[in-house]
Amino acid sequence: MKENVNWIYKVFLLSFILSIVFSSGSSFIANRANSIILGIIIVFVIIIGIVFDMIGVAVLTSNESSLHAKASKKLKGAKEAISMLKNAPRVASICNDVVGDVCGIVSGSLGAVLTINIATYFNYNVVLITTIITAIISALTVGGKAIFKTIATKKADTIVYNVGKIISIFK
Repeated sequence: MKENVNWIYKVFLLSFILSIVFSSGSSFIANRANSIILGIIIVFVIIIGIVFDMIGVAVLTSNESSLHAKASKKLKGAKEAISMLKNAPRVASICNDVVGDVCGIVSGSLGAVLTINIATYFNYNVVLITTIITAIISALTVGGKAIFKTIATKKADTIVYNVGKIISIFK
């Protein structure tokens, strides 16, 4: 039970820190960027959320035995991939819930800034622009996650192994 409580504290703290980093960084850039750059930043944040969501799904659906085969051949990243699978619920929680949700919130708040920029600059109806921007962000996020969840279930072993290779670079 105590381990669960500690995990909850860690997830809360990680979410808090990531929100501060993403939000302050993107807000800093957003306040100095034109609408096109802001749109690109929003797409980039959405892509980060989609990629991490894909990783979280892949970790939950990957086959550990194929990664053990890679580890027996001493392939770089296989040990890290196996470690991810051994901690699959936590890895998925961080990828899907922490990073994915933070990216969703940040893209929404950046969408609000973009809405204000466009509505002010072009003197358009704020409600109309809000509806359009929200619909675009929602469609990109939900559609992207749907597409990449399908890919994650079909290519789970490859995705987890490639993430393991990336992690091994930093060890």
